[in-house]
Amino acid sequence: MWWLRLKALIVKELLAVLRDPKGRAIVIGPPIIQLFVFSYAATLEVRNVDVLVLNRDAGRWGYELIQRIDGAPSFREIIRVETPAEIREGVDRQQAIAAVVIGPTFSRDIDGGRPADLQVILDGRRSNAAQIVAGYLGEIVTGLSADIPAGDRLRTRAVEVAPRNWFNPNLTYQWFMVPNLIAVIAMLMGIVVTALSIARERELGTFDQLMVSPLRTHEILIGKVIPPMLIGAFHTTVYVLAAVFFFHVPLEGSLLYLYGAAFFYLLSVVGIGLFISAISMTQQQAILGAFLFIVPAILLSGFATPIENMPGWLQPVTAINPVRYFLIVVRGVFLKDIPFHEVVRNTVPLLAIACVTLTAAAWLFRRRLE
Repeated sequence: MWWLRLKALIVKELLAVLRDPKGRAIVIGPPIIQLFVFSYAATLEVRNVDVLVLNRDAGRWGYELIQRIDGAPSFREIIRVETPAEIREGVDRQQAIAAVVIGPTFSRDIDGGRPADLQVILDGRRSNAAQIVAGYLGEIVTGLSADIPAGDRLRTRAVEVAPRNWFNPNLTYQWFMVPNLIAVIAMLMGIVVTALSIARERELGTFDQLMVSPLRTHEILIGKVIPPMLIGAFHTTVYVLAAVFFFHVPLEGSLLYLYGAAFFYLLSVVGIGLFISAISMTQQQAILGAFLFIVPAILLSGFATPIENMPGWLQPVTAINPVRYFLIVVRGVFLKDIPFHEVVRNTVPLLAIACVTLTAAAWLFRRRLE
């Protein structure tokens, strides 16, 4: 029966990875270490920030504040909105990382010598970036206060900023970093384990035996796909448990959405790993090929720096990066109750990437048989 042959291949692949003590250490140890190291050690920089502005003030000081924000080098675009609902939608869709709400009595309070309130709403899902943006806005408001005569008369700031962080009220950095690591480390292990599979068969001399076995090409492909996906699912579960119970990251969304998207994410990652393995003759070539993909994939995913900060010609390249889409899902599931249609919108590209890479790997397998 075909399923008995497939089961034997899956067991063989799992034993090849887990039977060796060094292999077990590589699969289990480094991902756990990376989870804790990156959760505390990484730092980010924020530039080219888009800001939503709701100006309810008709006076000159509200206009002056907007002009100063627009002229600051760290801000790219001022997006004017008319209602609080547009602010909610813009921050929710990550159209902007911050929103500034200028009250209707802003200029009147300043001219009257009274402190004027200014509300700044920040996207707490990107806590580090939100803190930096809050600092930028604080410096602009400080400069504005210094130019207002009422500031000298009251010997205090004429404008008081009241920041409010959505999705991450206390800007806890682990709330931002740990969900990202679920995607990044699962990708690291999935590609490395898969990329070595066929290259290892070639070095051991068992690849030709596999090709002449009763297994068909699609059965070999499935047998190579399932074991790394099981390992990736195990890592994902460990990271989710660590995020919730150790780092105390809130889980606002549905685990069903997370694991559904994770299935297609792991499938796309394994497809890339199989493609790399199929074109590699040795394990050293497979490791180098995986490294050549992993580093750009992380840098172009929005994990370290926002995609909006990248040059315009480089941003379309991120469309073929599976990490980019799964990061949106995993952040949304943890830090907000991401709707189903958003999960689907970011899962369809993962399915497309998986279909292309797995088809290419299967074609290379068939060429080996000819």
